[in-house]
Amino acid sequence: MTDPERPRPQYGEYATPEEQRSAIRQPAPSAGPGPGAPGAPVPPLVEGTLLPRGHRPPPRPTTSVARPSRTADRIITLALLAYGLVTVASAVPQLWHFAAFASSWMDLAGIDGTFTNTAEGDLWGRIGVAVFIVGWLVTAVLSWRALARGRLGWWIPIVGAIVTFVIVSVCLTVPLLSDPAIVAHFGR
Repeated sequence: MTDPERPRPQYGEYATPEEQRSAIRQPAPSAGPGPGAPGAPVPPLVEGTLLPRGHRPPPRPTTSVARPSRTADRIITLALLAYGLVTVASAVPQLWHFAAFASSWMDLAGIDGTFTNTAEGDLWGRIGVAVFIVGWLVTAVLSWRALARGRLGWWIPIVGAIVTFVIVSVCLTVPLLSDPAIVAHFGR
């Protein structure tokens, strides 16, 4: 069969039907259960085995999907949560005693007078403390869930801090703007 004029065979075009079926693991039409029949064990492919063009080896079973490592995201997320915890821990004593906080704020802002709206200030300061603590806890839980699922989590502490600070700022503004000394200062 070696003819000098005939080109070298490519892609299995000169293979017999039996050779082609064995290469693609299909049984002969008249053959009974055999090595290529459904349900029969298929011998594993040996590395380097050539298959006809257009045929691929059967997919290998995978045990788990490898996820990319997100070490930097975890470090940044945990650092932001730690910073938020320090911020909340330092703000709680100040807001718990709102009259002292308001007096310091008035001195810093250059407002003459003393803070006299202490009952309302203490109430709103404690509401601010609760918002700070709940805001940090919700942010921490959402961040941990994102990290556990392999998703990016660095943005969650940032958004949580923004939302929490806006709500706390509103809570602190209410007693400050209802104090007579502050209203008189801004009324000038």
